[in-house]
Amino acid sequence: MPSPSPAVPADHILGVYNRAPLAFERGEGVRLWSTEGEVYLDCVAGIAVDALGHAHPKLVAALTAQGEKLWHVSNIYRIPEQETLAARLCAATFADVVFFTNSGTEAIECALKAARKYHWANGAPERIDIIGFDGSFHGRSYAAVNASGNTSYLEGFGPRLPGYIQLPFGDHEALKAAMGPTTAAVIIEPVQGEGGARALSDAQLADLRAICDEAGVLLILDEIQCGMGRTGKLFAHEWAENAAPDLMCVAKALGGGFPVGACLATAEAAKGMTVGSHGSTYGGNPLAMAVGLAAFDEIAKPEMLAHVREVAGYLNQQLSGLKDRFPDVVVDIRGKGLLIGIKLVPNNRDFMALARDEKLLIAGGGDNCVRLLPPLVLSLDEAREAISKLERACEAVRRKAAA
Repeated sequence: MPSPSPAVPADHILGVYNRAPLAFERGEGVRLWSTEGEVYLDCVAGIAVDALGHAHPKLVAALTAQGEKLWHVSNIYRIPEQETLAARLCAATFADVVFFTNSGTEAIECALKAARKYHWANGAPERIDIIGFDGSFHGRSYAAVNASGNTSYLEGFGPRLPGYIQLPFGDHEALKAAMGPTTAAVIIEPVQGEGGARALSDAQLADLRAICDEAGVLLILDEIQCGMGRTGKLFAHEWAENAAPDLMCVAKALGGGFPVGACLATAEAAKGMTVGSHGSTYGGNPLAMAVGLAAFDEIAKPEMLAHVREVAGYLNQQLSGLKDRFPDVVVDIRGKGLLIGIKLVPNNRDFMALARDEKLLIAGGGDNCVRLLPPLVLSLDEAREAISKLERACEAVRRKAAA
């Protein structure tokens, strides 16, 4: 069946998205071709999803080969492809076990349930409180928005769920004071995405681990956006010593564009998750696992991670120069690796439109930031091109201000 024309009104789509006036019909590497035939440099990558770019040949081959064999079977049977990818993930991380999902939100749900069930299994069912932090984003399900505590995502959906507490991001004194006999877990993004690309320091991550250990509380790391190679390590917490979590949520880049998520856990943290306590219809089906395995194997290569560090270093150096040249436009450069936040003076959505005029796609973010989330395969030449386009967008801001 042919794709619907972009001219067809979107009257039948639920109006929850503030969409840009663009539609795309194909992609290759870090380029997207619009339905109007225009070519864009993609520094959004599906919001940190298309980590290997568009139509990566190894992902296409894995999808095609598996698609010709078996798409889906129920989790009431063994799924060998799950076992293979789970073994890869555990070998590369702190984890002993993995639960596969379709999305990051579902991985968060699994982690929240596992944390509370852990304390229940230990004879402390009163330990239900989940401590999160301002500016966080953990997904759109009811538990996930309560864990984030963003008022705009909670308004109109009835009473807040009990047992969710929000603290200032990085305020460990407030965290210590909030710990108590009903605390179950702390959930945090090592590098915030939607919240404005704020990153915890390595010392803060290690301190967070120590605070949780002292209080007998589980540490949940949300690496859905900052994980899978985006910071130049396979996972962002690996930059710090002694900062491994008890539970970790991953998704986005894990499938390289195909819907795959996972909740990773130590055997101890997962002790309450026994037969019947959780499940998924589609999570971990053979098609998703085949693509996820191909994506993981590419992203985890040492040469890929070294490339990310090189390109990220270049971009950060050049963006710092842009900040110096355009102090009336750029306030701050934030983030880690290829999760880069640019805090702006002008409205961030206006700036995104100016970048689109230069055929550059960038993402929005909290605290009036825009984010660069390019595919990890972005070359140095393509990074130079991105900087040139951003510079022209900054010049356009000045022209508009002077008009």
